[in-house]
Amino acid sequence: MLLNANDVLYFSSLFGNQLTGQIPEELANLSNLTSLILENNRLSGFLLAALGNLSKIERLHLSSNYFTGEIPDTFASLTSLKEFRISDNDFIGQIPEFIFRNWTNLEQIYMEGSGLSGPIPSINATLENLEYIIISDLNGTETSFPQLLINASLPKLKRVMLRSCNVTGEIPASFGRFTTINILDLSFNRLRGKIPEELSSLALNNLFLNGNNFSGTVPSWMLNTNVKIDLSYNNFADTGVSGCQRNSVNLFSSISRVNNTGIVPSLHFFYINCGGGEITVDGTTYEADDDQAGPSTFYRSTNWAFSSTGIFLSDDRPDDILLLDDGQVTTSLAEEVLLYRNARLAPSSLTYYAFCLANATYTVHLHFAEIQFTNDRTYRSFGRRIFDVYIQGKQELKDFNIEEAAGGPGIPKVKKFTVNVTDGTLEIRFRWAGKGTTSMPERSIYGPLISAISVFDPVFKPGYKPPSKSGSGPPSKKVDRISTAAMAGIVAGAAFATLLIVGICWWNCCYKLDDEISDVLFGDEFQNGMELRKFSLVQIAKMTNNFNGEKLGEGGFGVVYKGYLKDLDTYVAVKRISKASKQGIKEYASEVKIISRSRHKNLVKLIGQCHEKGELILVYELMANGSLDSHLFKGKTLLTWEVRFKIVQDLASALFYLHEEGDHCVLHRDVKASNIMLDCSFIRIYPIPCPYLSHTYPYLGKVKVMGTKYLFSVGHGIIAIFGP
Repeated sequence: MLLNANDVLYFSSLFGNQLTGQIPEELANLSNLTSLILENNRLSGFLLAALGNLSKIERLHLSSNYFTGEIPDTFASLTSLKEFRISDNDFIGQIPEFIFRNWTNLEQIYMEGSGLSGPIPSINATLENLEYIIISDLNGTETSFPQLLINASLPKLKRVMLRSCNVTGEIPASFGRFTTINILDLSFNRLRGKIPEELSSLALNNLFLNGNNFSGTVPSWMLNTNVKIDLSYNNFADTGVSGCQRNSVNLFSSISRVNNTGIVPSLHFFYINCGGGEITVDGTTYEADDDQAGPSTFYRSTNWAFSSTGIFLSDDRPDDILLLDDGQVTTSLAEEVLLYRNARLAPSSLTYYAFCLANATYTVHLHFAEIQFTNDRTYRSFGRRIFDVYIQGKQELKDFNIEEAAGGPGIPKVKKFTVNVTDGTLEIRFRWAGKGTTSMPERSIYGPLISAISVFDPVFKPGYKPPSKSGSGPPSKKVDRISTAAMAGIVAGAAFATLLIVGICWWNCCYKLDDEISDVLFGDEFQNGMELRKFSLVQIAKMTNNFNGEKLGEGGFGVVYKGYLKDLDTYVAVKRISKASKQGIKEYASEVKIISRSRHKNLVKLIGQCHEKGELILVYELMANGSLDSHLFKGKTLLTWEVRFKIVQDLASALFYLHEEGDHCVLHRDVKASNIMLDCSFIRIYPIPCPYLSHTYPYLGKVKVMGTKYLFSVGHGIIAIFGP
């Protein structure tokens, strides 16, 4: 059909019709046209300069096509324009300055993955109707954030997204005047400095500042708000909390000095069924990953975690619908279908992070299947999902399209990579860079999608089954989102009796040790607020005669050696945690953090710690007179009833402190005579080695004890003190 100036057409929508070729020149003749919707087609070529003659145009939607070239200068005349959308194209050149200068009626601008380059022009005008500024993934010159909105008057501004736009500088305090903003996304830029308190003046529902270089401390208002906030991947000196998630604030990897986990490497594989429950495929058990995520979510399982960020553009799309379940997948192996029925997706960025890995060369299998589009050539088949994949910070896949790679929707595709792990950690990130359709077959169908992850060390031998096409390996086990129990130990002693307790402890309701990744990352943070020495491995070796000295005890967590600390002229107990013990990691973190921060006159002194070259070592005062049961049942010297009563009194005093008076409420579950040791000031007692280490989480401690012929019950544990 030919169009000419005599034709009267006010509205033209050719949305999602798979149109190809260039925009017909005749469209420029429709002088009365107010809306031109060409989104979600396959149009290409340059934009017609003659389109600048459409003086009445209010809505120009060109997203998700293959347009190239620069934005014509003639578009400066489109002063009636209210909505301008050019996302997901291949334009070149810089963003024209006339957009924010001439288009004074502008309400919405969408430039996600448009191909254009920065800088973003400064907004120096009064744009009374501007509500949405959505720009992402700009190449080229940086944009100074303080200058961007310096003289702007934007009374209706609601959403600002400048994601991955090479924005630099600090957020000025004056930004707080834009009180109408409810969604602010400045993620993946190079912003620095402190977050201004003035941001609390905004009417925020969502705030994304992840992937920047913010420093200082996290403002307290952020930790006590219902606003969904993502602060992951920054350089804060202190977050103010111990874990990676506080309310709706994602703090994963947000502290500058935390660069690695320091965990004893012991894991050689892990398997995740992304978006689904635990399943077994060809002998391999894939862990469940079926918790709903939100705009700023951190979730941790046993040896891996994920961080999800972003919101979908559609106002009516729930933020937490990030799991898919679809039955259209077909595979050659029947049980393998279960692996692809479910998937996890994210609007912007999805990161899986594995820790406690042994340093080795790993095979990584990423399992994909497109289950949101169909293969029936209907409207539901026209969508295009495109995203990037990074492993260990390196971009491995750019503009990855699952459907194209697999040969159609519902067809599994496994991408294989070889990855070196040198610090015990592995990071896999999926990121949407503004490419692909966003409204096909409906609004907010886009973003990275992953069905399963298989990671294994192909040369690992013990108990190892070589992987099949789907991946293979020993099963693993899921734990709760936030650890419901953490282990701690109790210790106390009188002026004449110092006791050692080795046992399993649970946090009571008043406090839980946040067992997030940041809690087992080792660095200078362990020294904050503690009078605790940090020993080098060389110093430890000298104390213990290179670990060839007297062994005081040995068990599932490792060995306790007798050592000599020359500068204090005293003997010490040196606990070397076994590299084969996963639980030892939690033991180490818990003992250092709990016992070091406990303040009680009868607590045994934790002198120092060492974490170097894969070693986790704790140094305690030496409890020289052995375990209580040795003196009750095996000793040649009888304990008087007065002594026994004093011992039980002192134990009760220590337990009361740990249950009620201390900063951390701890419930011990294995209090018994064999787990209580006496110090050298308890005279007329033969020196006896420390008891063996428990196969669960042992904590060395010094306690005051009580009771003549008492049966003392604490949690699961029972201490019975009887006469010989």
